[in-house]
Amino acid sequence: MKSIWHNLAAVLIFVASLAWITTGNKNEVEKQLSAKEILGDSSYLAISYGGYRQKTRDIQPTLPQIKEDMKLLSAMGIRVLRTYNVHLEEASNILKVITELKQEDPRFEMYVMLGAWIDCKDAWTPNPDHYGESERNAVEIARAVELTKQYPDIIKIIAVGNESMVKWATAYHVQAGVILKWVNHLQELKQKGELPKDLWITSSDNFASWGGATDNYKTEDLVKLIKAVDYVSMHTYPMHDTHYNPQFWGVLKEEEHLSEREKIEAAMVRARDYAISQYESVKRYLDSLGISKPIHIGETGWADQSNEFYGRQGSKATDEYKAAIFYKHMRAWTNKAGISCFYFEAFDEQWKDANNPQGSENHFGLINLQGQAKFVLWDLVDKGAFKGLTRDGKPISKTYDGNRDLMWKEIQVPPTLAQKK
Repeated sequence: MKSIWHNLAAVLIFVASLAWITTGNKNEVEKQLSAKEILGDSSYLAISYGGYRQKTRDIQPTLPQIKEDMKLLSAMGIRVLRTYNVHLEEASNILKVITELKQEDPRFEMYVMLGAWIDCKDAWTPNPDHYGESERNAVEIARAVELTKQYPDIIKIIAVGNESMVKWATAYHVQAGVILKWVNHLQELKQKGELPKDLWITSSDNFASWGGATDNYKTEDLVKLIKAVDYVSMHTYPMHDTHYNPQFWGVLKEEEHLSEREKIEAAMVRARDYAISQYESVKRYLDSLGISKPIHIGETGWADQSNEFYGRQGSKATDEYKAAIFYKHMRAWTNKAGISCFYFEAFDEQWKDANNPQGSENHFGLINLQGQAKFVLWDLVDKGAFKGLTRDGKPISKTYDGNRDLMWKEIQVPPTLAQKK
């Protein structure tokens, strides 16, 4: 009798072990998802991430600070993040932290679109050479390759350059041929087996740089680049164009009878449609070339403060209410359309415009530097999504102490058509 029970116990242990192994294998399969499987899947929300707290990137975020941020992003439903510079310590530290979090909890998922910065020759000097390239580019690409080999389970995409081709980036932009050179280099490494074959290579740039606007971008090298990348990563910023290209912005004559809130919401629908039109302009260009390739949003966002063209003395575009509406519109559209949207950005960073604290570049985050969730995330705070989590040791609270009436006092209705004239 004893041997029967002994054998039965052994069988039960074996079955339990088999179940554990199967579950483990299932988790392992999930961890090894490719970019092709992740991009366009609405259960893998994407965001742009920089963890810098100070007014200079000379002070890098610490490992504990990055760990706090990764937990907050996970609580927000983010599963893919985008970085910008591989030569800075933050990039490798993000990967170390994600690895540690995965070891602590096998269910933790976070993938990375790794950005390699690309500059022209003599970038950031009085006389940049836009037809040459910086010697630093090779170093940046080599570091991206090194990190991808070290963390193939996390890095699923390499982006060659960030807004590196758009011509208004006067301090550093390059020609499409420079980006093409490095994209081809990375694709060759994939073919040789030196990089994962399912790693996707792209460049993340303004919609105009991808042929979505004027013909001066539509060069032979751009066509070759579109063919070389695994997908197109395009940027669209209607907030900026409320000043630079404002025909979609403001209160139309037929809307003047509406309430203030209705006027704002109508303007924000047009802002969303403006972003969609830029996406479609890139798609039309690819279609005209006979090229079928995925297109995803590498950046879009809406600042909530500005003392510049977009603020109270300008297009009256920036506040937390409008920023929340834009975020929700863009998530709804891209999720439904099967488009990944690397929303810009997760947290406010003050190094971007260090000499102007109210500059819009410092205020694109969903969470501010005081650890306060902006209006767009108030519902997640109410649901307890951030319970037990902190940023710089502070529990996540709401801006305006959660008082909508207080927030509304700072909101301005966009100008009417007559006012703009």
